[in-house]
Amino acid sequence: MANPTVRSVDSVALRVLVYSSDASTRDRVISALGARPHPDLPEIVYLEVATEAVVIREMDAGGIDLAVLDGEAQPAGGMGIAKQLRDELDVCPPIVVLTGRADDRWLADWSRADAAVRHPIDPFALAEAVVSLLRRV
Repeated sequence: MANPTVRSVDSVALRVLVYSSDASTRDRVISALGARPHPDLPEIVYLEVATEAVVIREMDAGGIDLAVLDGEAQPAGGMGIAKQLRDELDVCPPIVVLTGRADDRWLADWSRADAAVRHPIDPFALAEAVVSLLRRV
């Protein structure tokens, strides 16, 4: 019998929420990951979000496989949103936060994010973090 927690390449696309108040940051995340960041994974469908309210609504609705939250977003930073999601959702998908400085690692830990990647976005570091987390979905 197949392991139900492992998705095959032929399965339904993965849904990744990308939150930032800056459209160029959302574009950089999506460009860095592409449609399929690893051949072992299904294609990714992105949900771009610019406001905290929409992040909360979409995450509450379910169906998100992973969230990438910009810690530098304004007025609500991704680390605070990550903490809120972890505290309030019974089932929370993996979360990657984008941090502004290496010193912000403690904030990423406080937010209970699964991974942190620094600005400016390094496509290899982001893909490594995302692929590792999506393999567990």
